[in-house]
Amino acid sequence: MRALLQRISHAKVSVDDAIIGKSGPGLMILVCAMQGDDEQQAGKLAAKIAKLRIFKDDAGKMNRSIVDVGGSALVVSQFTLAADTSSGNRPGFSNAAPPEIGKHLYEAFAQKLASHGISVETGQFGADMAVELVNDGPVTIWIEN
Repeated sequence: MRALLQRISHAKVSVDDAIIGKSGPGLMILVCAMQGDDEQQAGKLAAKIAKLRIFKDDAGKMNRSIVDVGGSALVVSQFTLAADTSSGNRPGFSNAAPPEIGKHLYEAFAQKLASHGISVETGQFGADMAVELVNDGPVTIWIEN
């Protein structure tokens, strides 16, 4: 699975001008299931993100996790993280998991992240979503497992 994390002061996701998820302060997590991924990888990714120390401590150093700071997360499916741009000018997405598996793993990831005590809201898998956020730092981190 792949994820792009952004430390945020706040974020929201809308479908047809209706807000369906919001978060902050905490993390905006764009997530993509890849070919061959399974629930074990979703769990490993969620555990890694829950423990990742990217929030400031009292000395201003990135020494705290989202759990440590009591942050929340907005998780949005993002199959375009599977983009292959190695040939030509049009990205290919054949490395992404098929939609039915991708949806299952996206939902499993969100549930496993919440099991770490993190308040999690989500986007809508497969929908045309509008995402707004204020990146704090900015801090943006790519994770792949």
